[in-house]
Amino acid sequence: MKTLREDDWFGHTVPRGSCASAEVIVSQSFSGYDVKIPLHVWRGPIDGPTVSITAAVHGDEINGVGAIRRIIRDKPFELFAGTLVLVPVVNLLGFERHARYLPDRRDLNRSFPGSKHGSLTARYARAFYEAIVKRCEYGIDLHTAALRRTNFPNVRADLSDPRLAAFARAFGAELTIDSKGPPGSLRAAACKAGCATLILEAGEVWKVEPTMVEYTLHGIENSLRSLGMVAGEPLEPAYRLETDATQWIRAAYGGFLEFHVAPGDIVSKGDRIATNTSLVGDEQSSVVAPRDAVILGMTTIPSVGPGDPVCHLAYARRSKLRKAEKAVTQMEVGSLHERIRDDLASNVDVLDDPDLTTTPG
Repeated sequence: MKTLREDDWFGHTVPRGSCASAEVIVSQSFSGYDVKIPLHVWRGPIDGPTVSITAAVHGDEINGVGAIRRIIRDKPFELFAGTLVLVPVVNLLGFERHARYLPDRRDLNRSFPGSKHGSLTARYARAFYEAIVKRCEYGIDLHTAALRRTNFPNVRADLSDPRLAAFARAFGAELTIDSKGPPGSLRAAACKAGCATLILEAGEVWKVEPTMVEYTLHGIENSLRSLGMVAGEPLEPAYRLETDATQWIRAAYGGFLEFHVAPGDIVSKGDRIATNTSLVGDEQSSVVAPRDAVILGMTTIPSVGPGDPVCHLAYARRSKLRKAEKAVTQMEVGSLHERIRDDLASNVDVLDDPDLTTTPG
């Protein structure tokens, strides 16, 4: 790729201290017209890092779209230094069909850095990688849970990389999953190219959830503060849990679930997560926590078959979990953490568990 001036963004000159919207060509439609991704470049008045903020790499995951649009329209913080490259929708072809994948049924987030001579998805990935990723030093990629699931907000990053670990911790998430990212993912390819990239998983598909947007904006501002792009120091979360151990708990039998936990809840070994009942309400079995954990994500559909995922657990040391529980009880009424938990719980019918230590029937 030819060397570009720092103020040259896809044919638009964006001087220091200004902003502009632009488009980057990533593919062609079936009618032969160019497919252009809209983006917004915001530059501070002095030199600093270039940071990309991207959403909808999976076209149906749009909480991040809402957050990025808020930054573009409302400018909720003042950018003192560096450059923000704001891309509300990466997978435009999927987004336009309310679909996770591109029209060739491939996963864009398993196709980076792509290929100029590969499939539609591979070419799309390569065009975006060359145009955006390679011009950035840091990245924040916004995701949600997959269809019929929801996630408590959590950052995922390779904490073995000191530069990325500092950036990820500055985000201020209560829960951070230490992982390199799957091969072909945007963050894995970006990190390999020197663009230290984290992802935020928050909420569910096809929605722009207000508390998820609020949480996302808070974390983005924190991360930019850590780079000296925005004034102030990053705000610390009420608690921190970092782990590389997660597990999906699956249904042993088919049936209809009654949930006893919500995303973000902390459970102890043996606590009942859900009760599996017949359609007339007869209890068939229980789904219990095999270890002390925090509820990372859940299914939002109560009808399950044998082997269906019910709950995603993140494991941490008991002492850490107890400290987190204490921190939660000391939060002010109406805290963002409480509102997120309550909002996510509204997507499932959470009932009191008559016996928290019931074992599987």
